[in-house]
Amino acid sequence: MSNELKTTEKLTKKDINNAALRYMFMACNTFNYENQQGPTVVYGLNKALRKIHPDDKDYQASLNSHFNYFNTTTPMANILLGASLAMEEADGAEAIDTVQNFKTGMMGPLAGVGDTSIWVLYPTIMGSIAGYLGLQGNPIGAIIWLVCNFLFLLFRFKLFHIGHTSGIKLVTALDDKLSVFTEAASIMGLTVVGALIPSVVQVNVPITFKTGKVKLPIQSEILDKIMPALIPAVLTFVIYKLIASKKFSTTQIIFIIIAFALVCSFFGILGV
Repeated sequence: MSNELKTTEKLTKKDINNAALRYMFMACNTFNYENQQGPTVVYGLNKALRKIHPDDKDYQASLNSHFNYFNTTTPMANILLGASLAMEEADGAEAIDTVQNFKTGMMGPLAGVGDTSIWVLYPTIMGSIAGYLGLQGNPIGAIIWLVCNFLFLLFRFKLFHIGHTSGIKLVTALDDKLSVFTEAASIMGLTVVGALIPSVVQVNVPITFKTGKVKLPIQSEILDKIMPALIPAVLTFVIYKLIASKKFSTTQIIFIIIAFALVCSFFGILGV
């Protein structure tokens, strides 16, 4: 494939926006265990590919290639798909195999970044802020979440354009730095989650030890002296271990928590 794109562009800004919208609209709706997001990629790009490949055989070959296995974080896919269109736009049918190899090689590293920063870090930080405000009865929480998601939608369109204009250079230049970024984002996400535990997980021990005229509240005089929010931290750790063990589904863990809370509340062991 040539290093420089041809000066005659076949795709307009409207074509790129349309491809991005079609891909994002379908997202994982056609997800399957054979080629996963492959059908979604074809649905998103087929009109742009038709414009790039006026020859029916080339067009069919391109579609068949994009039907192959593809799976990455959907917002990060916008960069790869934008770059894929640029490559086929530059070299036509000659770039089909190169595009497939490019997607296969980069979807894993970008998924690592996307899963951490987009599916974990972003909803953890912004969702926690919005959710906490909502728990306080403040409507600004809902407004923040709606505005953030609208801006994120615009950002996803921008990613597709970045991919189309400079995505190839971007992802290859950052390839060796993606793992470092992913690890840093993971640490930041865990730090945020840890900081939110005392304010979000509301549970304490309301038991008071009494002997004669002496009263000793277990929560304030013993547990809080050991570590503030000790019970929420322990409870969060136990739930994390249950999830990590993969012996229970998330739904089963939720029902276990509900049953445990009801029993402990009935006997006065735990309160909020």
